[in-house]
Amino acid sequence: MGTPANLSGVANGWRRVSVVTVTHHSAAVIEPCLRSVAEAAAIIVVDNASEDRTLDLVRRAVPSAQIVANRTGRGFGNGANQGLAMVTTEFALLINPDAVLRPGAIEALLEAADRYPEAGMLAPRVYHPDGHLEAIHNVSLLQRAAFASRRDDPAPDGDLCAGYLSGAVNLVRMQAIRQVGAYDPQIFLYYEDDDLCIRLRQGGWSLVQVAEAEAEHVGGGSIRRGWDKLWEKFWHMSWSRLYIERKYHGRPAMLRTALPNLLRYAGKTLGNLVILNRTKLVRDAARFSGTLAYLLGLPATRHS
Repeated sequence: MGTPANLSGVANGWRRVSVVTVTHHSAAVIEPCLRSVAEAAAIIVVDNASEDRTLDLVRRAVPSAQIVANRTGRGFGNGANQGLAMVTTEFALLINPDAVLRPGAIEALLEAADRYPEAGMLAPRVYHPDGHLEAIHNVSLLQRAAFASRRDDPAPDGDLCAGYLSGAVNLVRMQAIRQVGAYDPQIFLYYEDDDLCIRLRQGGWSLVQVAEAEAEHVGGGSIRRGWDKLWEKFWHMSWSRLYIERKYHGRPAMLRTALPNLLRYAGKTLGNLVILNRTKLVRDAARFSGTLAYLLGLPATRHS
């Protein structure tokens, strides 16, 4: 296939793209990320109250970066929405601070975007630092229960039209975002990418994994570790999953998921307390608390 005239070189391709990344204590990973996207028309960094050197390193790596410095954490989706609201280019590249775009990836993504004008979101193949290919595509969350939770699907031979693309690295068509809306502001953390994928597909857009585009993903390198982060992760996973269930399937379906989970997580919490397994105790207590909070009508954004 011939290269489109407006993609005659890397710089020309990058003129069509603004980069949006959301940071939170990301000093250990942000510089390689920004170096890999430095030719973009604009680089927008939304920082969620980092207490390390993240913003100093951003300014050193890309002095022209546009920075939104939130005094309190607003979660991934709301932070990304702040950045997306500033985008004036045809495309936005949403990239986690612990991801790095490999050379040639943006050309491949843009060529695919031109080849598939119905694609609202496109993603590269994503590799872990040890070389293994991450499973970034899946069926829609609304159909996922019908499939095995652990699958060893072979890597696709070429481009793939998916039901879901994970949010590590995504090229999004701003026309599609303006049509369906950006991330749901009610979701503080987790499943916000599932929700956006659902709405894009409902809006008539497709999701494409591009075989010729590649990125690397450290995974987990964008946040600090600790018991509070373990609690935050599983609290929000439980809350957000119930929010999605009710949003698309209604209150009865949400209750059919929530009530058994409430009992199961309560039992696991007590069991882990007896055997003094601290990690599982924090995990399951957070799951119980997040489930109960959703049932009581407490918003996720007030929790953090």
